[in-house]
Parts: sequence; structure tokens; C-alpha cells
Amino acid sequence: MPVVRLQRFLAECGIGSRRYCEELIRQGRVLVNQVPAELGTTVDTERDTVQFDTTIVRPEPKVYILLNKPRGVITSLRDPHHDHTILDCLNGISARVFPVGRLDIDVEGALLLTNDGDLAYRLTHPKHGIEKVYLAWVKGRMSTEAAIRLEKGVKLEDGLAKPSRVVILNQGKTSTLIEITMKEGRKREIKRMCSRIGHDVLELRRISIGNIHLGGIQPGQWRFLRPSEVEDLKKLVGMH
Repeated sequence: MPVVRLQRFLAECGIGSRRYCEELIRQGRVLVNQVPAELGTTVDTERDTVQFDTTIVRPEPKVYILLNKPRGVITSLRDPHHDHTILDCLNGISARVFPVGRLDIDVEGALLLTNDGDLAYRLTHPKHGIEKVYLAWVKGRMSTEAAIRLEKGVKLEDGLAKPSRVVILNQGKTSTLIEITMKEGRKREIKRMCSRIGHDVLELRRISIGNIHLGGIQPGQWRFLRPSEVEDLKKLVGMH
């Protein structure tokens, strides 16, 4: 990438997502050849010197990680208002990675982290519709009719929420386990959908993102993605 937009270069260097990097540029925290940059700035990656705060920014080898985020941990690298962030789970990682999307603090499960800004941007863009599969333990005995209603879509304050699939896995007397597949990720979407049809979510866990599955990774543990998994993700978002 000899000449590229500045926010893309920053993202590719592991500073954060493109949107986050755009905000850093707006804040005046990025210099190109000692001059404060503006949105729309392009850089020659072989000639220009880019600085973020006091650090010279250079491309890093790409890192791709799957973390099983525990409940009670916030999807952020730093947060002065929370004691536990995903950074606490990333022992042994020296690369500057950032989360791809997010999970609520009370939700456990699959979370990708990387310093590949281009892939992260595409994975979170709605147009690619990357499927994410969740296990939801909901209050009450959910009927087949209720599951069908959920799958057909539920009208929320911010528009229609429509899963790709809803499958009842286990019906108990006081709770039901369902598998729900989503292609979008609005704030607290699954919880709001289930509450709307009278089945509050008791527990929620994400078990896969695209072709990436948690498998036997325990909460708080992580692993590097296999090269074949990275290639499959890139194919899903049209990078090949």
C-alpha cells in the first residue's frame, strides 16, 4: 500500500478501527511529517512519517485472535469506569490489537481481535452480513409459534430486528435454550427481541462468527486463528 488514506494506514498499523482513527485525526492527535493531519489526508507509506501522540506509527505483522470473552468483562482495551477489560485476558500478546465489534458486559463468547484494520472494517460493515450464532437461555417455556414469530422479525424502537434462524434446543419448565443466528449487531438486540415476545434473556453466549467457532476455548482463554480461518474470513468479505 504505497499511497493510502491516513485512517486506513493507521488502522493497518493496529491503532484501531478506521472510525476510531478518523476520530483521532479530528482530535489533532495524528501528525504527518510533523504537520497536524486532516481527514482526507493521504500518506506515502514508504516516504512519509506518521506520528500518533508521541509514537511513530509503522506497520506491524498481522495478528488474528479468537477470545472467549467472560461475563463481567467489558469489550474495551481501557476503561476508567470498569475494573475488568478484555486486555486482562490477553496475556502474552505484544501486538496492538483491537476488538472487532463488541459484546455486552454480561455476554460471554466469541470475540475477534486483530490489528488488521481493513478486515475488521469489512467484518463489521452491515453489507457483508457476517453470521454470528448465539445460545440464549430465555425465561419461560418458549413455544414453536413464539420461535417462528421471532424468526419472522420483531419490531423494535430502532426498526425491524430479524434473525436468520431461530432453533429451540431445549425446553424446560421455567426456561428455554434457543440457538439464534444474526447478521447484524444492534445494541442489546437479541435481549430486546426476546423481551418483546415475552421471554427475557437469562444468559447469552456467542459461539461463532462466520466460520470461526469457539470449540473448547474456556472463558478468558484465547488462541490465534489458523491461516485457513483467516483466508476464509477474507473470502467472506470479498478481500480475495
